Amino acid sequence: MTIRLPAADGTLRTYEPRTEPLAVTPGAPFTSRTVFSAAHVVADPYADVSPDAPAAVDWEATLAFRRHLWSHGLGVAEAMDTAQRGMGLDWAGAAELIRRSAAEARAVGGRIACGVGTDQLTGGTLAEIRAAYEEQLAVVEEAGAQAVLMASRALAATATGPEDYREIYGRLLRQAAEPVILHWLGPMFDPALEGYWGSADLDAATDTFLEVIAAHPDKVDGVKISLLDAQREVDLRRRLPQGVRCYTGDDFHYPELIAGDDQGFSHALLGIFDPLGPLAAEAVRALDTGDVRGFRELLDPTVELSRHLFQAPTRFYKTGVVLLAWLAGHQEHFAMVGGLQSARSLPHLARAYALADGLGLFPDPELAEERMKNLLSVYGVNQ
Repeated sequence: MTIRLPAADGTLRTYEPRTEPLAVTPGAPFTSRTVFSAAHVVADPYADVSPDAPAAVDWEATLAFRRHLWSHGLGVAEAMDTAQRGMGLDWAGAAELIRRSAAEARAVGGRIACGVGTDQLTGGTLAEIRAAYEEQLAVVEEAGAQAVLMASRALAATATGPEDYREIYGRLLRQAAEPVILHWLGPMFDPALEGYWGSADLDAATDTFLEVIAAHPDKVDGVKISLLDAQREVDLRRRLPQGVRCYTGDDFHYPELIAGDDQGFSHALLGIFDPLGPLAAEAVRALDTGDVRGFRELLDPTVELSRHLFQAPTRFYKTGVVLLAWLAGHQEHFAMVGGLQSARSLPHLARAYALADGLGLFPDPELAEERMKNLLSVYGVNQ
């Protein structure tokens, strides 16, 4: 088993895939941490749609992937940016995804939290933005799922200062039937979110964020921080009110943030736990027994792959995630809603394959090799 892979310098190198996958087994939910995998959607490759048309989703394959995550004890964070919210999946598609996934979660006993945003809008007044949030919150609550209040492009464009954020989020939290997760997504994931919470100064933005939480601690289960700044997350984590969790969304520093220190730790809501699901579950089970060293030995080697998938422009990390799902046999094709399978270069995809293979992520290494060779042949790389 060998495969020629293109490198960034335009040359081809011979790579020898591993022959055995990492041995992991499904298991029950965890006891020491709450862990969500932000899951991708599987496109319908036979749908005759253009990249800017409403998404055509393969619902059975999409739900099967969620069952895979639940079987390993992971929660599913649904209709988040990993599912291409705002990058191919519109609100109508997201609403159907939420309803279908929440019903599936009830059927199999899986944990689910769903994204609440304002992607019905491209702009609007504060009243219109609040109404859009309220519409989506109602859909998630009616589906029986926990709500994740996502950052809003429309609010970022319309708000004139921190007071507008306090007003919008305060109203939403007062209405929420159950405690929600607040999501702070940085501009590296979505440039339209620059200056969120009313300031481009992250210290000032953090103060506003914490003021919103402090005013409604009984309505905030936790906060998801996706700023790719480990020290800022730790500092914020230490300032949270008692009982409010920190869910790391840092795909660069997650092992140390989840392991924690003598003053606390982060739970997790991560896009990288889509391709890493079984391995991540194995690591957290080590943590459940108090084996921090075993946890780090399993998870630390995955950081190189994660940093590669999430390299700038970070918002295109979904392409690598879907590639790995295809190579691992979770779907029958490498197609994405919005045509985003083309958003990363062939050398980038080749390195993602090699790094994932080295970790033993592919249940059938021969299938992964065959599929990678098929992809390479489309680009003119003959084996």
